[in-house]
Amino acid sequence: GNLKDALQIFNSSLNENLRADKEVVLFTVKQVGKALEFASDDLRDDKKVVMTAVEEDWTALQYASQTLRGDKEVVTATVKRNGKALEYASEELRGDKEVVTAAVVQNAGALHFVSEVLLKDNERIVRIVK
Repeated sequence: GNLKDALQIFNSSLNENLRADKEVVLFTVKQVGKALEFASDDLRDDKKVVMTAVEEDWTALQYASQTLRGDKEVVTATVKRNGKALEYASEELRGDKEVVTAAVVQNAGALHFVSEVLLKDNERIVRIVK
């Protein structure tokens, strides 16, 4: 379909200028969040672009910059959509009580991605799960 064609064009290395065009990228990730993978590094580090992408598809968080994967606002919003997005968060946020609580409340499967440091604190985990 048209969307698939659009993504192929967007992904083309001949279109570096499109991959760096904020309006084009915003429009694209609003339709298909995972298209964030093909955005320029600068736009993968743009909070508005990343938030738009994860609103459409929480798995798009994996394509965000390291900085935004460590941004508490971005990660919290994403794990509230699906707790398993915790997998793509920074190690620091995978040990953050508020972020982990939001993730586990949304999807108990998020426990697989909780930081080892936090997991060792069994008492905290029990409180979170309850």
